Amino acid sequence: MDPIANMLCAIKNATTKKKERVDVPFSGIKAGLVKLLKEEGFVSNFKVLDPKLDKTIDRRGVIRITLKYTLDKQPVINGIRRVSKPGLRIYRPHDEMPRVRAAFGVSIISTSKGLLTDAEAKKQKLGGEVLCQVW
Repeated sequence: MDPIANMLCAIKNATTKKKERVDVPFSGIKAGLVKLLKEEGFVSNFKVLDPKLDKTIDRRGVIRITLKYTLDKQPVINGIRRVSKPGLRIYRPHDEMPRVRAAFGVSIISTSKGLLTDAEAKKQKLGGEVLCQVW
């Protein structure tokens, strides 16, 4: 199974059901991805829950993501899509970064400098693996 795709699917399903928050198993790349989603304004907040403090949490830890909605209760995330998959990796140089919904969304790129948005990767002239697109 693809853990990043599972997290994106959990977020998509939670926004469809108008849930306030969603919990996903912890990993470093997922925490970095959620941090970028918060910086770009797609989620309200996130917190990494420590299994040492709460015995009900899985031993690896949990990322609790607080979802963001507009004033009329519409989700800020209208769509979320996994691009590069374990069976088919998608890499792009900095000058071929994909535009998401005419620049209304973002692509999240895994680069040698860590996870970056498509705009930041272009600015730093870094290519990398296109993990997902959010709009």
